[in-house]
Amino acid sequence: MQTICDENSIRGFFNEWRFLSNFYPCTIKYNGLEFPSVENAYMSAKCKFEEDRIKFVDIEPSEAKKLGYKIKLREDWEDVKLQIMNELVHHKFFFNSELGDKLLETGDKYLEELNFWGDTFWGVYQGKGKNNLGKILMSVRNQLK
Repeated sequence: MQTICDENSIRGFFNEWRFLSNFYPCTIKYNGLEFPSVENAYMSAKCKFEEDRIKFVDIEPSEAKKLGYKIKLREDWEDVKLQIMNELVHHKFFFNSELGDKLLETGDKYLEELNFWGDTFWGVYQGKGKNNLGKILMSVRNQLK
């Protein structure tokens, strides 16, 4: 899949815009553990049982995503998942200054997590979706300014 980019928007976090993806490698310290990506930290935050969280520390983001579907979810997950994603994305760009600079370089462009895997909560699939990840990224960018 390719990113659609023009003077007003970046749709899809691929190629030169891959750093916007939650799978992009960066150190995330969250709840006493260190993770290799936002995806890993986010999936660990879903865990009902503390001992399951460590399983997300030393695996690839794609493995973390798969494992995240197999663990027992904390009861309040639906209530806290947006807040947690916001914290993790904030951490990614505030504590990894080179990534923060790159986010700022997107200017005022609309950021959309265009995807081909059917996610309409965090992104946009076939023209439909809430684009919550894109909204969080734009909010964090405004905070960085």
